Amino acid sequence: MLKDHAKIIHAIAASEEIIGRKKLQKMVYIAKKLAFPFQERFQFHFYGPYSEELTLRVEELCNMGFLDEVKEKKGGYYQYRYTLTENGREFLSLNEVSMPNLQECLTDMNCQNARFLELVSTVLYFDNLPKEEVKEKIFTLKSKQRYTDEEVETAYQYIANLREKAGH
Repeated sequence: MLKDHAKIIHAIAASEEIIGRKKLQKMVYIAKKLAFPFQERFQFHFYGPYSEELTLRVEELCNMGFLDEVKEKKGGYYQYRYTLTENGREFLSLNEVSMPNLQECLTDMNCQNARFLELVSTVLYFDNLPKEEVKEKIFTLKSKQRYTDEEVETAYQYIANLREKAGH
């Protein structure tokens, strides 16, 4: 059980800091789709793929004192900032997690904004469909985001680059 917790701690440690719950969800989902061994199950939700398991696991890690969650007021909403605590570092040193190339992928993803990661994760969610159908789904399901054809193409290119970084 704690092996899966260690993977989440490892992901946050590799990223140094993740700002936003949505971003954290998307980064773990994308990493999972790149064949990194995350066990959380995801379903399609309002903001793209979402995992209740991941939400609960992060909450548990905060309660155990391994992760630090800082809630910041940002304009009209709250944003959450996740970092590793000293106890989290210690836990990670005792529960070695080997995921070669994960850090490079997460660091890259962490530089992207949540809106783009939402698009990338949505493309990956429907990766069993032809590109035209994926675009149709995005323009229908994500109409409020007003994604353009160019952004969808950029997402496909980004996924190809991440796969290369992941070595898969």
